[in-house]
Amino acid sequence: MPSALAERHLRARLNHRIQRRVGEVLERYPSPPRALAEPPEGSGLRPLPGDFGAPGVGHMLSSFSDPVGFARKRIARYGPVQWMGGFGRPIVGVSSPEAIEVVLLDRQRVFSAQNGWNFVIGPFFRGGIMLRDYDEHAYHRRILQQAFTRPRLMGYLDLTTPRIVRGIDAWRPRRDFRLYDHVKQLLLEQATVAFVGAELGPEGTRLAHAFEEAVQGGQAVFRTNVPGGVWHRGLRGRRVLEEYFRRELPGKRAGDGDDLFSVLCHAETEDGESFTDDDVVDHMIFVMMAAHDTSTIAISMLAYELARQPEWQERLRAESRALGTPILGYADLDRLPGLEMAFKETLRMHSPVVGQARETLADTDILGYYVPRGTLVMVSPHGMMRSQEYWHDPDVFDPERFDPARAEDKAHRYVWPPFGGGAHKCIGRYFGGMTVKAVLHRMLLNYRWSVPADYDLPLVIGTGPKPADGLPIRLERLTD
Repeated sequence: MPSALAERHLRARLNHRIQRRVGEVLERYPSPPRALAEPPEGSGLRPLPGDFGAPGVGHMLSSFSDPVGFARKRIARYGPVQWMGGFGRPIVGVSSPEAIEVVLLDRQRVFSAQNGWNFVIGPFFRGGIMLRDYDEHAYHRRILQQAFTRPRLMGYLDLTTPRIVRGIDAWRPRRDFRLYDHVKQLLLEQATVAFVGAELGPEGTRLAHAFEEAVQGGQAVFRTNVPGGVWHRGLRGRRVLEEYFRRELPGKRAGDGDDLFSVLCHAETEDGESFTDDDVVDHMIFVMMAAHDTSTIAISMLAYELARQPEWQERLRAESRALGTPILGYADLDRLPGLEMAFKETLRMHSPVVGQARETLADTDILGYYVPRGTLVMVSPHGMMRSQEYWHDPDVFDPERFDPARAEDKAHRYVWPPFGGGAHKCIGRYFGGMTVKAVLHRMLLNYRWSVPADYDLPLVIGTGPKPADGLPIRLERLTD
């Protein structure tokens, strides 16, 4: 491993330990519980319980360093709808199926995704589909949907399969193979082919670093533009990405490629709706981040669980072998039911998206709790998807809970919401699933992998919890 990468892992592990320790200390001295705001007289609404936490940072360090454990403690203390401090302001946390449904379906049009996400990641991913509301969102989604039709997905798979095959086949078995790092590099190369339509070479490293800086900027606890700080580096990452896509855009407008960049340049609905140059740049930056980062986390965490559960790894390997093809075609994606269940279970245990941000446009309520206008609301399913109230043995990796015979995910339409819901349900969810299956299928046919029984995976927050140490596994090439 390059020394610079090793040093980065060391810093990440140390930062994780420090953050967790500081969070634990702060949680020993909680601020007193109080209502977020008093409901209007005669409204019949209840005051929302919670507490701010430490001055300024609130509970952010604890929630970032241990999202599942923190969510469980908050739910036990205040219930599934409560508030806490973070980013210097009150944040309402929502973590039950019924409450999540209220926010994501937004029947009264009071939970603004644009305002919520603009506060959290707007400076870095402004203009993305997730950061738009209502009629404007519907307009952009109609155009963007053309990039994720079945024929387009088939084309992306055809474009990226050779890259996936070459990349995975070139992995060199070792006792400390950093899987997360290798998958991240693989998917960056895959995304540049399918989305950008280019072999970026050394520039790919620069763009990857820019994406990482932008993502980390959105997770900054201290949101000030101080040189060298996380927020400052995030803004720099956004500039690098914007400059690249603007430079390449005229060529894409003039060409007729099948990559996402070209598709967005030429996409037009039956009513003549199309994207401006600014729209294309904004959507490219957001989609590249969303598709690349979340899929990297999902693949890594699924592989981690299979490393810990060798019986499931062998079961899925047998399934892939029985398919009788070294690579997946589009028609093969539905012929791996075991892998599908394991993928869903991974999303339940290790959701690659931290949550869904909203901000209230008017005074409203969530399940009878009063929430005033201008309140930041976070749909946070981590605790719910690891709760005994909804799942049998929630901390156990058990893909068969998604078997139609058990169907634990069908207890409520929002008991398993890794892709969000309502108008903002993830537009790239099928592309993401396709990528995860294509990579795992090739890995299962080529390798066997494991982790030590006492290995404790350190997680830090990106778009979702991700390995701080690159996820070292023992990788062995199959010879039978």
